[in-house]
Order: sequence, then structure tokens, then C-alpha cells
Amino acid sequence: MVGRRGARTGRGWDAAPARTDGGGVGRPRRSRAGAWGQSRRGEPADGQPRDEDGGSVERAESSRPVDEAERAREICLRQLAVRPRTRAELATALTRKGISPEVSDQVLDRYDEVGIIDDAAFARAWVSSRHQGRGLARRALANELRQRGVDAETATEALGELDETTEAETARALVDRKLRTVTGAPDAVFRRLVGMLARKGYPPGVAIRAVKEALAERDAEAAEFADQIDADALAEAEAEIDR
Repeated sequence: MVGRRGARTGRGWDAAPARTDGGGVGRPRRSRAGAWGQSRRGEPADGQPRDEDGGSVERAESSRPVDEAERAREICLRQLAVRPRTRAELATALTRKGISPEVSDQVLDRYDEVGIIDDAAFARAWVSSRHQGRGLARRALANELRQRGVDAETATEALGELDETTEAETARALVDRKLRTVTGAPDAVFRRLVGMLARKGYPPGVAIRAVKEALAERDAEAAEFADQIDADALAEAEAEIDR
């Protein structure tokens, strides 16, 4: 009698068929987790509690919207941490972030009350800093304050602290500093320096006089050119062009 060959083992073509719950051949045994990821007791396979729609309760709680006023305060504080801001600047930032006008006004009114925002103090500090640091004149400073939402009356009060004498002295200091490095014929230097002062907001009369006085003290050639300049006539001509 031919002896029976030893049973093969492995998972190949002759592997034993899968067992069913009844022990025979048939459908493969179902895993403990069902087709929808639930155990036989109806619990989620991952052990996380679910809401009625099958979503994670923890995830649903974390996605709840933050109180709008709280969001508005956080936005304002982040803005103010960079530099002082006007009320208008903060209102613009809140609008861009989707904060409603009602909530924005409520938060900004409160900040006004406690002094966190103060447009008058902002304007005074801005004028002082930008005049001393950049040499800007009143006209340029007024434009910057307007762009930041400071009203005309508040801006005028702040600019009133910068008088005409101080403005003229600053213009002359700017010209003297520039003359140390600028080169060229006197007429070219004159136009370049007057243009520099004009860009900083100085009126034509102030700019022309400052450059004329500085050129008169530079050298003989520059002094001769400066002597021919009629500052008043040029200032009037420049003013007409500006109009």
C-alpha cells in the first residue's frame, strides 16, 4: 500500500480553507469590527465616542466657533503688539477678518474708554517720530495721518506742535547733510536738493531758501550760482505748478 503523503502546510493553492463560525467550509469569519468600523457591541472601532451623525464628539467640540468679541479682541491685541494703531486701522483689520460692524464698534469703544487706543496721542507721537527720524514736513505728515484714519481736527492739533521755525531748521539740516556727498554742477545740485525736500513735504519757499543758503556757503562757484536765485519768485512759480 502506498503510504499517504504528508499534508502540505502553507498558504498556497493547497492551503486549508477558511473556517466559519460553525467550524466548516463556507464564508470567512467576520472580524470583530463590522463593515462600518463598529464592534459587535455597536461601539466605534477606535474607541472614540460618536455623535448622532457618526462624527467624533471630541472633534465636534474643538470645531465650535470662538466668541466673536473674543476673536475681535485677539485681533486688536496682535495688531497693537506690532506698533500703536489708530481706531480706523483696527477697524479695517477687524473687517478684513470678518468681524461684524456691531462687534467691532463694541470692542473699539471699550478700548477707547480704557485708553488702549488714542488717536490724539498716536498723532502727536507720529508727528514727533517721523519729523525727527525722517525729516518729514507737515504736508507729508498730514498725508500719512490721513492715510491712517486720523480725522482732520486731530491731525491739525498734532501738526501744530511743529512750527515753521523748526521745519525750516530741519530742512537746512537735511540739505547740509546731503551736500557732503552730492556732486555735480551747482544748478544740478540745486534741482536735486529742492526735489529731495519737496518729496519730504516741504513748501517750495522753505525748500528753495534752505538750498540757496547752503550753496552760498559751499564754495565760490556755488555761491555765485546761489546769488542769482530769486527764492521768492521761484517759490511762487512752484506754488502755481502745485495748484
